[in-house]
Amino acid sequence: MGYMRQGGGNSYRGGSSYGRGGSRGGYGSSRGGGIDSMKLPAKDWSRAELPKFQKNFYREHPDITFLTDEQVVEWRTKHEIKVFGRNIPRPIKHFEQANLPSYLLVEIQKAGFKEPTPIQCQGWSMALSGRDVIGVAMTGSGKTLGFLLPAIVQINAQPLLRAGDGPIALIVAPTRELAQQIKKEVDKFGRTSQLKNSCCYGGAPKRDQAAKLRAGVDILIATPGRLIDFMKSETTNMKRVTYLVLDEADRMLDMGFKPQIEQIVSQIRPDRQVLMFSATWPKEVDAMANGFFYNKEDILKVVVGSEEIKANANITQHIEIMADWYAKTKKLREIVREVEQVRGKLIVFCATKRGCEDLAYELQQDGLGAEAIHGDKDQWQRDEVLAHFKSGVCSIMVATDVASRGIHVNDITHVLNFDMANNTEDYVHRIGRTGRAGKTGIAYTFITKRDSKKAPGLVKVMDAAGQVVSAALRKMAESGSYFASQKRGKWGGGSRGGGRGGRGGKKQGGYSRFAAY
Repeated sequence: MGYMRQGGGNSYRGGSSYGRGGSRGGYGSSRGGGIDSMKLPAKDWSRAELPKFQKNFYREHPDITFLTDEQVVEWRTKHEIKVFGRNIPRPIKHFEQANLPSYLLVEIQKAGFKEPTPIQCQGWSMALSGRDVIGVAMTGSGKTLGFLLPAIVQINAQPLLRAGDGPIALIVAPTRELAQQIKKEVDKFGRTSQLKNSCCYGGAPKRDQAAKLRAGVDILIATPGRLIDFMKSETTNMKRVTYLVLDEADRMLDMGFKPQIEQIVSQIRPDRQVLMFSATWPKEVDAMANGFFYNKEDILKVVVGSEEIKANANITQHIEIMADWYAKTKKLREIVREVEQVRGKLIVFCATKRGCEDLAYELQQDGLGAEAIHGDKDQWQRDEVLAHFKSGVCSIMVATDVASRGIHVNDITHVLNFDMANNTEDYVHRIGRTGRAGKTGIAYTFITKRDSKKAPGLVKVMDAAGQVVSAALRKMAESGSYFASQKRGKWGGGSRGGGRGGRGGKKQGGYSRFAAY
């Protein structure tokens, strides 16, 4: 194909050389450096002479062209695909119909994928056509490849990097765990093209990350704060970026990252291609996102399932009403025996870092392979725990919500919410650690009378996923609804930032978004 860079060794005409700088640094947080007096100055793109680049690579396969409009609608309906926009490309059904280069099809085959997921079927035809895209699909549905493969195609059609050039594709993620997970997929699928990539996030030394950026990378995966740090120090620049991805876009915009994202986007050419992928897309996020697109009137949007919070139907949800800590730990041991019988893996979620450590210690005292992961651990410790969990050195990982998004271990069989999540979204993302890639999973949740105000939202999620709801839980939900009605008509559900919320509305550290849970 005309846009294939064979082996990454071809020489291209054109390209440009940009100034390079760079400083070395120590440590920084993933959210640092964004909102202070040293903001990045917005660029005046009206006077810039921007080299042209190709966006549209999509050629509809004859088998897709042959379908009638009714057949396309029927197929989308069957797979719960809803589309919005003008001149929407038809979805593909098989990998060979996506007009992907042969080298990517080889990597797909090596990965063992049989058929594309619904978000890939519709998302690839949209992204390869060069349009701005919003993709909404549940956790574990293949969104990463949905934006990654079109990025590789676009990069391979551009001139090779020259000294001082920044990345061509930029993928921004809210957490280092998610950024690291995306990097693994980039390593795998960018290998054939010899694409260079790097991952930048806070909580790790800047020196090694900066060295890779100075050497030049085609794809950069980064958290907002650390990326801004490197842009301020001129360690890298965004002048070559033509492909911008915001992964878990709803979380970034709702967590207060918007000012940082605005700074980053101001340094990127305005005719960039922008893709936002997420598991949910609430209306308030939709309004915040509009300012980042090149042409708001030409956005394509694909929703697989629901835009609102929805649990994976492949996960069997069990809710256990508990009286106290003793009852919880007794049931926990029963669940551990169940996991051992199937030689599975279990993630246990706790509300606090101390709770994680205490529970992991108790399990270790019982002779079980359990390790704790939370925000107070150094990055190398978190990496070590995750590596042990993935390899099977330990089969139980006790975690705070640091592991609820971005940590993808495909053979997790069970999830336990030892403590209830703060809100509906966190609950769905917690249990979404199992039942990935088309597999089934089991999720247990312990709920106490103190959690009664969370029960209505929990019941709503279970009903939407076709789960069996016990009479006791429904009764608790009714009392929870009554409790909520006495609190200004709705219950806010706690903030993203953790801790216990106020009485709905905005509170320090995050936003209370869900009325029922």
